[in-house]
Amino acid sequence: MEASVRAPQDWHKEAIKDAHSSRDREWILTAVFSMRWVRGFDKQILKALKNADAEIHYEAVAAAGDWELDAAWPHILALVNNAGTPKALLLAAISAAASIRPQEAGKTLIDLAGSDDEEIAEAADEAIAMARGDSGEADYDEEDEGEWIN
Repeated sequence: MEASVRAPQDWHKEAIKDAHSSRDREWILTAVFSMRWVRGFDKQILKALKNADAEIHYEAVAAAGDWELDAAWPHILALVNNAGTPKALLLAAISAAASIRPQEAGKTLIDLAGSDDEEIAEAADEAIAMARGDSGEADYDEEDEGEWIN
């Protein structure tokens, strides 16, 4: 199912609902992952943010960011601001922050951009640029005699 949801079909919603309602951890994990690709699971994503299972929690953070779920903002902000957030989860939260509230992401992530951990610093820099709407590429300015500007 994880591969097929990348090209959503009508049957996916029901399959995700069935997997999510199972008692099997692997099916629940698959369902939450799949919610990143199929719209209509905001409530389930928000609930999964509270899941104690690290992998399910990670997928819920990624899904919240992908769908720009504003109701997830307090949770995402708490993860970003908690020095004890596991690195993989922190990286997902950094990306989600820029998607959910781009106008606030820059000031929220600026400290992480100076992290000694290169991967965290790079993720924060990319998220800040994304939040600002930067493409990361220089723009061509015809009015300034054809100069490239950043």
